[in-house]
Amino acid sequence: MKQILVASDFSKSAANAMAYAMDLAVVLNRDVCVIHAIHPTEGINNSTYNAIFIEDYYTNKREALKEWAAEFNRQEVYAPVKVSTLCDVGFLKNVITRYVDENPVELLVMGITGATGIAGIVGSNASMMVSRVKTPTLIIPLESKFSRVPVITLATDFETRLSADDVNALNEMVQAFASAKMQVLYVADKPDDKHIKTGEAKLSSLIKNAELEFNYINNSSAINGIVDFVQTHETDILCLVKHHHNIVYRLFTRSTVNQVMNKSVKAILVLHE
Repeated sequence: MKQILVASDFSKSAANAMAYAMDLAVVLNRDVCVIHAIHPTEGINNSTYNAIFIEDYYTNKREALKEWAAEFNRQEVYAPVKVSTLCDVGFLKNVITRYVDENPVELLVMGITGATGIAGIVGSNASMMVSRVKTPTLIIPLESKFSRVPVITLATDFETRLSADDVNALNEMVQAFASAKMQVLYVADKPDDKHIKTGEAKLSSLIKNAELEFNYINNSSAINGIVDFVQTHETDILCLVKHHHNIVYRLFTRSTVNQVMNKSVKAILVLHE
């Protein structure tokens, strides 16, 4: 079965992301795997390698992760979800990439502190991970809670083609949530009517399970336009397409992520070209 992968550093933001992922797993009927990366130098005392000590340290970490995940399974609403854990040695990006390459991961979920700023091991890696993995990545601010029928907003410039996996994941999510409508926010430096009509038609043919409501930014700054829109329109999940050459990609720098992580955005789903 396809999995939802959750990155954990045992923080409050990771716990919030895990709760969100478990709710998603119930709706989507997916398994959950919780992953924790042990830094290569973590647990080594005074830079002196002690094989017995370090193995005990790794064992304790793995048991702690299992117990951390089991706390969620003990809740009645999450009892049906199959949860596994992986505690591996290495940098987070490498541990996650290896796992994604070898397992049927449909969605990566990561927590950040949201409007108060990026913090923690997981949070500091969130913007980096969206440039490293091609798996759809759901970034959950600490203030965000799961919505059973979320309002989904897709920001696009109509230049970027969604991958088949991302289209499938987005359609499955829309269908599972029974969302009757999905908002589309058109982002472009110089709007063109012909380009808009072509883009609308293509996107409508891809998203099968919801009526699309098209909106257009009247703002010289794409970032400010998106932030203004989500502040004035109800949005639970903001979808962005990662592409090195489009204007939306500039959102994935640490200096601008916080501009989008405001109180009206419950989560950001990063899709890929």
